[in-house]
Amino acid sequence: MQQPYRLGWFSTGRGEGSRNLLRSTLNSIIRGDTKAEISFVFCNRVQGEHEGSDEFMKLVNSYSIPIICISSNKYKQEHPDDWRVRFEEEVIQKLEAYPFDLGVLAGYMLVAGKDMCNKYPMINLHPAAPGGPTGTWKEVIWQLMETKAKETGVKIHLVTPVLDGGPTVSYCKFSIRGKSFDKYWNEIKPLTIYDIQKHEGERNPLFAEIRRHGATREIPLILSTIKAFTEGKVKIDGDRVVDGKGKTIKGYDLTKEIDKKVKGALSE
Repeated sequence: MQQPYRLGWFSTGRGEGSRNLLRSTLNSIIRGDTKAEISFVFCNRVQGEHEGSDEFMKLVNSYSIPIICISSNKYKQEHPDDWRVRFEEEVIQKLEAYPFDLGVLAGYMLVAGKDMCNKYPMINLHPAAPGGPTGTWKEVIWQLMETKAKETGVKIHLVTPVLDGGPTVSYCKFSIRGKSFDKYWNEIKPLTIYDIQKHEGERNPLFAEIRRHGATREIPLILSTIKAFTEGKVKIDGDRVVDGKGKTIKGYDLTKEIDKKVKGALSE
């Protein structure tokens, strides 16, 4: 009998977004849409450290999945000069008992160090298209607005010690022009980004609409990407992303597939 594709799930578990990512993936596995299993969940917080991560741990336990918790904050306080190396040494040691084929960073708020990146193939979500802005989703949207961008997207990249610097694994793109966006672009024409941030901030309708379209695509992209790995359509070979034949690719384009999946949600 063929062994199921094994996922290692890494999360800080800060809020509802982290719980939704895990819940959606597990529900997809339970339905049989994703032929995989989550071997363990790793959290870089411990019980009692934060209300959000406590809720996350409660969710993990409800699915009876092994959970490994090590406080990165404790390491920062006790070993400020070399905390990351010491922290990841313990992480790697604890994970020896839970072999996995692919690590998924889903709301994991640490930059993975060299040792972990060398040992494990891991992927992470970034709220922009390949070649697009870097930073948090908020920073990305402000940059898109400031540069008057015409399109953006969501991508999943290979985790490296450089934040958001790994090669693209998969992605989807979408236009931020047209019916849903043009009236909002017109509204901000006479304004600077500073004006918008000062008076409206994230309540600005264009900002909110870009975020809505991007956020709606995040979970479908993660699920479709995991499925592509389980079916052998995408693989990680060292520091390369390759297709099923071992040929290096610049990311697996899932735009059409994701557009179909989110069509109903975005028309509501």
